[in-house]
Amino acid sequence: MTRPRTVLLCALLALLGGGCGVRPTGVTDGGPPPSGIPQGMRIYFASDSGPRGVSRPGVRIDQLDDVFKLLLSGPTAEEQASGLSNVVDGGGQFHATSRHGRVTLTTTGYLGSPQYPGTAQLVCTLARAEVVLHGTRPDKVQVTVVGRDGRAGPYQCQQFLQR
Repeated sequence: MTRPRTVLLCALLALLGGGCGVRPTGVTDGGPPPSGIPQGMRIYFASDSGPRGVSRPGVRIDQLDDVFKLLLSGPTAEEQASGLSNVVDGGGQFHATSRHGRVTLTTTGYLGSPQYPGTAQLVCTLARAEVVLHGTRPDKVQVTVVGRDGRAGPYQCQQFLQR
């Protein structure tokens, strides 16, 4: 006798639980899928909160040295209005090489200090170029700066982004 009551009670609870007021809906669009690491070239400019990357979607680079011209062209008017600026001095000469994700930046100016925002701009922009050109994982890229005052680094872009 207890078995039919148990079955009846379970059926009643299932009926009540199923009718809790939630109505079925159609398919909803959840938006685009996560894209992971953005594709294409990014250039980093200085901001009050540290370096900030901006996309340059149709820009193609063939070698690391191409990034200097992009960087020295500065942020667009819209990017400037959002608080971005270029603090890399265009008076110095720059040259970059890489080997297995280890980028060496040689410059005639002093840029080695991690406190100088121009160092962050160059390290992050060169790191992104290394990823685009050679497919190096972003967390594996290391940039060493060699200038008139010696050698600094190696640095990784995330060091500057985590401040």
